[in-house]
Amino acid sequence: MGLSIAIATGLYGISFGALSIAAGLNLWQTVALSALMFTGGSQFAFIGVISGGGAASAAFSAASLLGIRNAVYGMQIKQALRPRGRHVPWMAQVTIDESTAVSLGQAEVDEKCRGFFSAGVGVYVLWNFFTIAGALLGERMGDPAAWGLDGAAVAAFIGLLWPRLKAMEPVLIALAAAVVTAIAVPLTSPGLPILITATCAAVYALTTGRRSKPATEHGELQNVQEDRA
Repeated sequence: MGLSIAIATGLYGISFGALSIAAGLNLWQTVALSALMFTGGSQFAFIGVISGGGAASAAFSAASLLGIRNAVYGMQIKQALRPRGRHVPWMAQVTIDESTAVSLGQAEVDEKCRGFFSAGVGVYVLWNFFTIAGALLGERMGDPAAWGLDGAAVAAFIGLLWPRLKAMEPVLIALAAAVVTAIAVPLTSPGLPILITATCAAVYALTTGRRSKPATEHGELQNVQEDRA
């Protein structure tokens, strides 16, 4: 799964490369964004502000707001994989939506590590490669949506989400998130809908988490105690 997600998401880098050049950035600036920032939502928010005539400070602020979620992912990955200190820097660089989702979607620790590595490193390598390709092609490739690249990331996320919809609560949460996002898109600036939806989800998680029973890392201890009771 990690490799398939890496390919689908990496191809979307062509779109970023082309749009970045169209927004006025040069080849090296585009390459640097993908190599150093490396979080698709933040990168598109950055060039979106730049292409709209916004200041670099405004573009950086928008990108930073969208990148806050990666800090949350980092805490989840650290809890699940328990990385050694020397591995933390490179793991932090490739902790993104895809690597986190693929890793946490596995049951065994070894599979979690394998999923994180294959998705994280795979996306990083392919994303940067296709960013360069898109930047070199520039405006000559036309509208990236005509190539179907605008739907690649969406399809990848649906593929990650679908196996998790096994109970009524996740289904209702997904539907609620979709409704909130659909309402927010025409009313807010690009990048804000996902922040609004994430805030609503965080509030719901905090509210319901206080009422739920405490669980261990894998839920095993709690299940054993319940069985003995």
